[in-house]
Amino acid sequence: MEIGDLSDLLVWAAATTLALAMIAFAIDLGRRTDERLEARTETRAAIGAGVGAPEAGSASGGGSVPAESSAPPRRAAGIGMSTSWLGTILLGVAILLRGVAAGRTPWANMYEFTLVGSFVAMTVFLVWNLRRDVRFLGAFVTGLVTLFIVVGLNSFHVAATGVQPALQNYWLVIHVGVAIAATGIFTIAFVLSALQLLRDARDTGSPFLTRPGFRWLDRMPTPTSLESMSFRLNAVGFVMWTFTIIGGAIWAEDAWGRYWGWDPKEVWSFIIWVVYAAYLHARTTRGWSGRRAAWFVVVGYACVLFNFTGVNLIFNGKHSYSGIS
Repeated sequence: MEIGDLSDLLVWAAATTLALAMIAFAIDLGRRTDERLEARTETRAAIGAGVGAPEAGSASGGGSVPAESSAPPRRAAGIGMSTSWLGTILLGVAILLRGVAAGRTPWANMYEFTLVGSFVAMTVFLVWNLRRDVRFLGAFVTGLVTLFIVVGLNSFHVAATGVQPALQNYWLVIHVGVAIAATGIFTIAFVLSALQLLRDARDTGSPFLTRPGFRWLDRMPTPTSLESMSFRLNAVGFVMWTFTIIGGAIWAEDAWGRYWGWDPKEVWSFIIWVVYAAYLHARTTRGWSGRRAAWFVVVGYACVLFNFTGVNLIFNGKHSYSGIS
C-alpha cells in the first residue's frame, strides 16, 4: 500500500470515528435533557404533596433540583471526547502522510483544504474544552466536521502529487495555512451563533422550537453566553483573515507583479473581510447584539463556504489551481 492510499484510509477511519463521537455526544445531550425533565417533574410533585427537601438538600428546605456536581458521571460525553481525540489524531496523521506522499505542504487543493480545515476546527474544540467545558458543542462540531470530510472524500479527492511552479513558494505555507486556520475558527463560531439563534427562538416562544423534540436546547448556555463565545472566536478569526489577505497580496506581487487584480478569489476574500469587519464594528460600537449579530455571523460563514467551493468551481481566475484538479 502506497503512502497516499494509507492517508486516504486513515481519513475514512477518522470520519468513522468522529461520526461515533457525534452519536455519543447526541446521546449525552438527550440523557441530560431527560434527567433535567425528570428532576423538574419530581420537584413539582414533591412541592404539590407538601414534601420537604431531602436532608442533603439546601438549608432552606426547598425541593430544589440537584446540583450539576451531584449528577451521575456523563459516560456518553466521556466516550464522545475520547473518540473525538482519536478521530482528530487519525486525521492529523492522514494529513501528515498526505504531505509526505506529495512531497510538499498538504494544503494545495480543495481536498487538502477540507481535511486541514476540519482538523483545525476539531483542534480548537478539543483544546478549548481543556480550559472550559464546551462539550455541549460536541455533537454539532463533530457532525459538521464528519460531513465536511465525507464530502471532501467523495467530491474533492485527488491523488497526492506535486504542485505547479506558481505554488512552489514559502507563501503557500503562510498564506494558505493562515486562511485554513481562520476557516476552522470561523466554523466553531458559526456553530455557536447557530445555537444562539435556536436557543433564543425557543426562549421567545417559537411555535416550532417549543416542541418537546427541541428540549435539548434547554441544556445549551444562554443566548448571551453563546454570543459572547462566538464573538471572541470571530475576533481571532478576523485578525487571521486580515493577515491572509495581506499575505496573499504580497505573494501576488511576487508571483504576478501586482498586489491586487480583482481576481474572483481576491474579491470574495475581501467580501468575507468586509462582512466580519462590519459584524465586529456593529457589535462593539453600535450595540448590535442578539439575533442581528448572530445572523451576521451566519452570513459571514456562508461567504466563507462559497469562497471555498463556489469560487473555485464556478469562476475562472489565477486561483483556478486551488480547485479540485
